[in-house]
Order: sequence, then structure tokens, then C-alpha cells
Amino acid sequence: MNESSETCRADVWLWRARFFKTRSLAARVIEQGGVRLMRGGARTPLEKPGRTVRCGDVLTFAQGQRWLAVKVEALGVRRGPAPEARGLYSLPDNE
Repeated sequence: MNESSETCRADVWLWRARFFKTRSLAARVIEQGGVRLMRGGARTPLEKPGRTVRCGDVLTFAQGQRWLAVKVEALGVRRGPAPEARGLYSLPDNE
């Protein structure tokens, strides 16, 4: 992979943060238009799993019957245990 240490593929990040059980499932949801990216006030649907995310981005996607918005706080280097994964994101303020 040729990505800088300041970015991460969207499918990899969603998998590392434990929102999806497999990376291929995360990629499929992205390809089907189920993930939106907000960066710098602009909201765009992610169309490819290889699209990069970076700290400060907000991702919105469906989890079960509800939509979830999470702010990328860290990129991580592996798919670790749940406490480690929770450190990769925060829930953005709705104010």
C-alpha cells in the first residue's frame, strides 16, 4: 500500500474501528453508497473503498436500523481489541 501515515483507506479504517466484521463487508457498503464523508464542511458519498480518510473527517453510515456519525480521531495500525478501536473515533457534537 502506498498511503501516507496521515491517511488511511476508508474500508480499512471502518474495519479497524470495528464497525464492520470484515474489510470486504466495509468495502461492499462503501461501494453501495452507504457511507458519507464530511470534510471541511463538504459532505460527499464515498464511492470507492480506496478513498482515504484522515483525522478530523466525519463518516456517516448505517449500523443496523440507525445512522451513525463518527469523527476520525486516529487511524490505527491494526485491528486491535475493542478498547483500542474505541480510541480511533469519537461521536461528534450535534451543536
